[in-house]
Amino acid sequence: QVQLVESGGGLVQPGGSLRLSCAASGSIFSINAMAWYRQVPGKEREFVAGIGSGGSIIYTDSVKGRFTISRDNAQNTMYLQMNSLKPEDTAVYYCNAGITTPRGYDTYWGQGTHVTVSS
Repeated sequence: QVQLVESGGGLVQPGGSLRLSCAASGSIFSINAMAWYRQVPGKEREFVAGIGSGGSIIYTDSVKGRFTISRDNAQNTMYLQMNSLKPEDTAVYYCNAGITTPRGYDTYWGQGTHVTVSS
């Protein structure tokens, strides 16, 4: 069984920074692409940033230049460094990963971590 656990969310003032982490655990053979999504009440979950197993990276336009995604393959962990935060970044942030286990390949979601940007 695989678990993705996010951490690092919280309340921060506009212009501040937060670092989110997503740790994968369980019977993992390999992790393919990993990504961060976010969701606000009443809206669909939206893609924020993604990173491939080889390190290729993509961001949604609204976070380019402010957010940095990275991963530590040895620790099965992904990070999202969020700088220059804006009130519109307020959301629940979820991590997503494509993981191969003894049962095969599947995609997994974490439980989410709340980020609130407010003065």
